Amino acid sequence: MNLDWTVIWTSRDALLEGAGMTVLLTVLTMLMALPGGILLALMRLSNYRVLRGMSLAFVELFRNLPLILIIYWAFYVMPMALHVQMSAFTTALVALVLNISAYNAETFRAGINSIRKGQMEAALAMGMSRRQAMFKVVIPQAARRILPVFASTWVSLFKDTSLVSVIAVSELAYTSMQIRAHTFRVLEMLTAMAVIYWMMGYPQAKLVDWIHRKYGVKE
Repeated sequence: MNLDWTVIWTSRDALLEGAGMTVLLTVLTMLMALPGGILLALMRLSNYRVLRGMSLAFVELFRNLPLILIIYWAFYVMPMALHVQMSAFTTALVALVLNISAYNAETFRAGINSIRKGQMEAALAMGMSRRQAMFKVVIPQAARRILPVFASTWVSLFKDTSLVSVIAVSELAYTSMQIRAHTFRVLEMLTAMAVIYWMMGYPQAKLVDWIHRKYGVKE
């Protein structure tokens, strides 16, 4: 077998750009899916049946579909249904946000429900409105409880961004496959892709372990 590892060095700029796109997709997705998840969780906990039903339908749809199917649906079906043309990057971002918002909603809902009802009742007894009690008492306490789960979702999302390569978004996986196709260096490029993902993912995984140890709630 004739191996040529120099192809990794000569392709370093493209690989770094792909890695940067992976990070950008992850950050933008979570920035949008965070408020989206909070809104869906509050809708699910609402006293209004219509809001609860809308949230339930959204979460159960996008949480139970494979992410790659959502990506294909957003890329091929959404433009035809809505008559809106979006770039591959925007399409990928929409698909990721829909998927992660559904997961975040359940994480936030579980965190809010884990707070004892007495906390809410005490806040109401002090003269707070239900909305004030939710945002000043319940949600801050719930945030600590859900932080470990939220961190794990982040790491999972970071790896799942590789799926958007199927619609030609130039993140790390797509860039590596393009270089492989041009150079015919399969083993070298797959190895480089694995090493770069590991170098970026391992520190995040260790950070998640630390968050679990520090902020994990034990009843």
